[in-house]
Amino acid sequence: MHSVTSPEPKFSAVLTIPVIVVSLGYFVDVYDLLLFNIVRVPSLKDLGLSEEEISRIGANIYNWQQAGLLIGGFLWGILGDKLGRRSVLFGSILTYSIANIACGFTHNIEFYSLLRFIAGLGLAGELGAGITLIAEILPKELRGYGASVVASVGLAGAVAAFFAVKLTDWRTAYFIGGGMGLVLLVLRVNVLESIVFNKSLENRGNKPVPWWTIFTNWSRFVRYIRCMGIGLPTYMVIGIYSTFGNEFAKALGIAEEVPAGTCVLYTYIGVVTGDFFSGILSQWLRSRKKAILLMMGMTLAGVIWLIFGGISSASTLYICYAWLGFSIGYIAMFLTTTAEQFGTNLRATVTTSVANNVRATVLLTLPLFQFLKPDLGVLQAGALVGFLCFALALISLLKMEETYGKELDYEEV
Repeated sequence: MHSVTSPEPKFSAVLTIPVIVVSLGYFVDVYDLLLFNIVRVPSLKDLGLSEEEISRIGANIYNWQQAGLLIGGFLWGILGDKLGRRSVLFGSILTYSIANIACGFTHNIEFYSLLRFIAGLGLAGELGAGITLIAEILPKELRGYGASVVASVGLAGAVAAFFAVKLTDWRTAYFIGGGMGLVLLVLRVNVLESIVFNKSLENRGNKPVPWWTIFTNWSRFVRYIRCMGIGLPTYMVIGIYSTFGNEFAKALGIAEEVPAGTCVLYTYIGVVTGDFFSGILSQWLRSRKKAILLMMGMTLAGVIWLIFGGISSASTLYICYAWLGFSIGYIAMFLTTTAEQFGTNLRATVTTSVANNVRATVLLTLPLFQFLKPDLGVLQAGALVGFLCFALALISLLKMEETYGKELDYEEV
């Protein structure tokens, strides 16, 4: 008598709608998150700032946006564990959509800074709440596929932002982002709350687990730091290697003009395909850790190629950035892994805050890169920062629990 292997579950309409809605939400999230980076110079020039003021005040406004992301990561996460994942998806998109529309009307630097802070606050809730909801709604055998769809559709928002600015002006680009968010808000009416969360809420009684125990309980704290650690290479590549692609091109002796924005564009094109691939890879390997390790190894190979590969033309450099983007395309995968590491009563707090804390690690790696650059040069400084990030990421991954196929209907106690 032959044993029968049960077929892998298939997506139904009930499962497909949340995946599509979360994917489109992440699309708008990435679009709006990168938009200030793209329109920083033209928008501040239009507001009458000098070149020196654009550099100084632009950095200050960007820091306000990052502060909003850091605060919002915990705020929306806590609300997600108290009120539900669905409530965060409504609240966050409404917040950043209104803020982005208002950015299109601004004529004042102080108001612009405040609006970017509010936008960052709202944007902080989108990805973490979406990944948490998908992880809890989908059968454990399909989570990797869900992460692939969310990430690949979402990160296409970066490409859309570049072309929106090219085809319109900066104010219109803000209106487009805010308008897309409000349209998506209407589509979210039909999204149901996670059954796992509802069950958890009913069973908590009078003994909720405070969110700050993530930092006071050693086991939780170590898991939390490992989740952040495996994501370090992703935003190091985006925040340093791609953002300063023009400086790397000059250090490599490339005579052609290499705009940093083009380097970022090719990186994100790679990320879109890589994030789709990594989810499928984890399903094929039946392992989150093996899939992330392979993608991390590909990223390291890309960094070695960039710094020590003797790249001598702009076209080859762009191919290298596309490779780097593809290989760091495990962003949704490491957040899915993060969601699988914690119980339902802390899952949204952890996933949402980790998503934004990893983005904010650029605030540590970039100053280190800038500090080392005068003495070591662009390439050597980039190599040293990269070595530190990869070392921490590898240690975090090797010590992490394998969560492929893990049941998520449990609580932190």
